[in-house]
Amino acid sequence: MAKRSKRYKNEAKKVKSDDPLSVADAVELLKKFDSLKFNQSVEVAMRLGIDAKQADQLVRGSIVLPHGIGKALRICVIAKGDKAEEAKSNGADTVGDADLVAKIKDGWTDFDVCIATPDMMGLVGPLGKVLGPRGLMPSPRAGTVTMDVAKTVTEYKAGKVEFRNDKSGIVHAIVGKIKFEKQQLVENIEAFVQHVQQLKPPAVKGVYVKSVTISATMSPGVKIVC
Repeated sequence: MAKRSKRYKNEAKKVKSDDPLSVADAVELLKKFDSLKFNQSVEVAMRLGIDAKQADQLVRGSIVLPHGIGKALRICVIAKGDKAEEAKSNGADTVGDADLVAKIKDGWTDFDVCIATPDMMGLVGPLGKVLGPRGLMPSPRAGTVTMDVAKTVTEYKAGKVEFRNDKSGIVHAIVGKIKFEKQQLVENIEAFVQHVQQLKPPAVKGVYVKSVTISATMSPGVKIVC
C-alpha cells in the first residue's frame, strides 16, 4: 500500500493545476500516468447539479461508445422461445427463463449485464433484491427490458455502457482502457459527456454539469472542460 501511495503522489505532481483541460490535453496527461503493467480502465465522473433524492431528477441511461470499453462483457438474457434463440445466436453468454431466475435468486451473479424480455418481468421482478444493489437489474429506461434482444445483445458486445447517478449526484462510467489510442479515448469521453448533457431533467434548475473528471484505475483525476 505504501508503494502505491508513493507512486500516486508522484503522479499527482504531474497535475500542475486544478484548472480544467481540454479533453485531448487531459487524455494526454492521463496517459503519462501509465506506468503499471496492467491495462487500467479509464473512467469519467460527472458531478451534476441535481437533487438525487428527487425521482424527477434521476439521470440514467446507456450509450454505445464509438470504440467500446476494451472489455468483453458477460451477458445474461432471461427470455424464452424465439427470443432466447436470438440471444444465443447473437453472443449472449447465459440464456434461460425460470431455471435461470431461480439460479440468480440463489445468489449467482456471474455476469456484467442482465437483459430480459417484457413477458419475463413477472419472474424477474423479485430479483431486485439480488440484482438491484449490484446495478444489474433489467430496466426499460436503460434499454435492458426489451423485445429487441438481438440488437441489445449486439450493442453490449460492441461496448455499450449503462450509467445512473449515485446518491451524491455523480455519474460514473468506464469509457475505455489506458492503452487505447489517444483519439479513441477522446472520442469515447466526448460521446459520453455529450450524451449525459442531453439527459438534463426538466426539473433541474441552475448549473446542470458542475464538473467532469477523468481518471485511470490507479491514477489521480484530471478535470476536463465541460
